[in-house]
Amino acid sequence: MNIPQSRTISFIIVAIVYVLASVIGVVTYQYSVDRMNALWALFVADFVATVFTWAVGLLYRNVSVYDPYWSVAPPVLLTLYALLMNQLSLPAFVMLFTVYVWAIRLTGNWAVTFMGLRHEDWRYTKYRTSLHPVLFHLVNFFGLNLVPTIVVFFAMVPAIRILEMAPAATIFTWIGATMSLSAVMIQHWADTSAHQFRREHPGEVCRVGLWKHGRHPNYFGEILMWWGIWAQSLCLPMDWSIAGALLNTLLFLCISIPLMEKRQLKNKPGYAQYRKETRLFI
Repeated sequence: MNIPQSRTISFIIVAIVYVLASVIGVVTYQYSVDRMNALWALFVADFVATVFTWAVGLLYRNVSVYDPYWSVAPPVLLTLYALLMNQLSLPAFVMLFTVYVWAIRLTGNWAVTFMGLRHEDWRYTKYRTSLHPVLFHLVNFFGLNLVPTIVVFFAMVPAIRILEMAPAATIFTWIGATMSLSAVMIQHWADTSAHQFRREHPGEVCRVGLWKHGRHPNYFGEILMWWGIWAQSLCLPMDWSIAGALLNTLLFLCISIPLMEKRQLKNKPGYAQYRKETRLFI
C-alpha cells in the first residue's frame, strides 16, 4: 500500500476509515441484534469494527490507525444502543453528554498530534522492530487492538446499564458527571501544557501546570473519566460493572505507565530525579 506523504491526505484517509468502521459496526449490530442478546450484539459490532480498523493498519503498516478508536467507538456505540432502547432518561442524557464531551476532546487532541500515516507511535515501532514478525502480528491484533477494545467495552457497561434501565436521577448521577467532566478538564489542561512545553523545551522534563504535581495527569484524567461513568450507574443495583473501570485502571498502571516511564528514564536525564520528587498521579 502506497503511504501518502501529506498529513492532510493521511488525515482524510483515517477519517474515511472511521466512517466505514462506524457503518460496518452499525450494519453488524442491526444484523446481530435479532439473533442474540442486545449487549452481545453491541460487542460483536465493536469487535467487527476493530477487526476492520486493524486490517487497514496492516495495509498501511501502521498500528496507529487504531489510535482514535479509543475515543471514537464509545459515542457511536452508546448512541446506537440508546436508539435501540428508545428511553432516554435524564441519567442517560447526562451520561451521553459526558461521553461526548470526553470523546470530542480526546479525538481533537489526537487530531492535533497526528503526524500522518508515515508516523507510527514509538510503542508500536518498538514491538515491530524487536519481535519476530509472526509474534508481532499476534501482539498487534490481540494486545494493541483487541485488548483496548475489550477494556473500553467493559468500561462502557455501566453506561449501557443506564440506557437499558432508564433510572431516575440521583445524587450519584451528578457526582459521576462531575467526576467525568473534571477528568476531561484535567486531560485538556495536562495535554495543552505538555504540547506547549515540548515545543518550547524539546527533550526536557515537563514540570509545568499539573505536571509539577503528578507525572501522569493525562492518564489520571482517563482513569477518572471511566470511574465517573461507573459512579453515575450507582443509582442502579450493584453488579459486576465495576470491572470495566478496574480493568482500565490496571491497563494504565501495569502497561501504559511502565512503558512511558521506561522511555522517559532512557531519553531524559532529569526524569529519574523528577520521578523521585513527583507523585504518580495528581
